[in-house]
Amino acid sequence: MTSPGSADGVLRVATYNVRGLRDDRGALVRVIRALRPDVLCLQEAPRLPGWRRQRRALARAAGLSVAAGGRVGGTAVLTAPAVRLLRGRGHRLRWFAGLEWRSVALAVVEKDRERYAVCSAHLDLVAGARLSHAAQIVPLLERAAREFEAAPVLAGDLNEAPEAPVWRLLGGRYTDCFTAAPGPAGRGDDARAGATFPAREPRVRIDAIFAGPGLSVVSYGGADAPPGDLAAASDHRPVVAELVPTPPAGG
Repeated sequence: MTSPGSADGVLRVATYNVRGLRDDRGALVRVIRALRPDVLCLQEAPRLPGWRRQRRALARAAGLSVAAGGRVGGTAVLTAPAVRLLRGRGHRLRWFAGLEWRSVALAVVEKDRERYAVCSAHLDLVAGARLSHAAQIVPLLERAAREFEAAPVLAGDLNEAPEAPVWRLLGGRYTDCFTAAPGPAGRGDDARAGATFPAREPRVRIDAIFAGPGLSVVSYGGADAPPGDLAAASDHRPVVAELVPTPPAGG
């Protein structure tokens, strides 16, 4: 079975913290399939013995393939059959004594002759480490984007709410897909708009997708999955953005 993916000219990028596959795997697979991702950024992907096998099994069940990511840090990128992988790597970030060693997974992909550099990140619970790592991730992503003439996309679990320092840093360079998507989608003064954590009763938006220059946001939302599956699959809810290249001025 394969994932339906997106329409021609549109890239569906999703991000999902899957909590080490410690929850209901059947529900998790159903939620991922409901996202219909072209590219899926994972956080807390398996990293204990057998991690490669577990990641491949999850990808296969969801109709995807593992494109990037190592054991350290638990980040990964999966891709749909309609997407061509140009490069997939994992990058360890600066280690802070006493804290978890963090990493990013970075995949450069091509769909419909358009190229994208997609990075999956899972930032720390400690504010200083979060901001330091975010500042380290930006040049990694932009270097890959320049090398392949690709549009940068950053997605992941930021472990902090909007308006905090990491959001301000990333928002100064990239577009927060949630705020840029057309339509109301529960925005305005509702502090819980777009909330992703905890999965059973989301109260805060800590998972995000940022699009780089040259991309426009067509839509943004969650998985069209039953609430029971969303609650059983992980402690986070996923989000997905549809992105298209921005037409040249006057085009």
